[in-house]
Amino acid sequence: MRRMPQTLTITEIFRSLQGEGTRTGLPCAFVRLTGCNLRCRWCDTAYAWEGGTEMHLDAVIQRVDALRTPRVLVTGGEPLLQPHCPELLSHLCDEGYETLLETNGSTDISAVDPRVVIIMDLKCPSSGESDANLWSNVNEIGERDEIKFVIADHTDFDWACERVREYHLGDRCPVTVSPVHGQLAPAELAGWILGSGLDLRLGLQLHKILWPDRDRGV
Repeated sequence: MRRMPQTLTITEIFRSLQGEGTRTGLPCAFVRLTGCNLRCRWCDTAYAWEGGTEMHLDAVIQRVDALRTPRVLVTGGEPLLQPHCPELLSHLCDEGYETLLETNGSTDISAVDPRVVIIMDLKCPSSGESDANLWSNVNEIGERDEIKFVIADHTDFDWACERVREYHLGDRCPVTVSPVHGQLAPAELAGWILGSGLDLRLGLQLHKILWPDRDRGV
């Protein structure tokens, strides 16, 4: 039986600086896959919900190679909705890239290549999607991975702190809390972190500081 070509639907591939997490500021190739199963109220990549261009897996790798960076972030949308995403991740690892996956916490990550650094964005109540968090994913997170909460208000922050304590997230991996851009002042969130007694990292979206007038490809 003839094997069908491995294709992915791609919104964009570009080179920039990593804007969030422990690798903020480092050069990175971004592969943004199309499609998402969530509709967060403050989503800043709604343009990736639909559309995109179908590309063969090999063509995606070639585009990444041309960007000449040591690391690659596969993101979305929600990249794990596409059946060949795990294969893309494994191929990137085979090519020697530091391979990162940004996932929204609602899809099973157990099949992801263990060489991949998983950055899991757990959804807070203000997103409207907190019921979609798949908490069994926490058991798959290792010390090389990262967990992120996007915070819109103090209710979100208290909720995130409860989850950090309940699931002992700080013992598993670095935990970042980031303010919803334009809605919560970073200094206010910083004060909440200092008052929480938890070892949380304040995350700011570097790309929105550097390129505030660009809404994609940064």
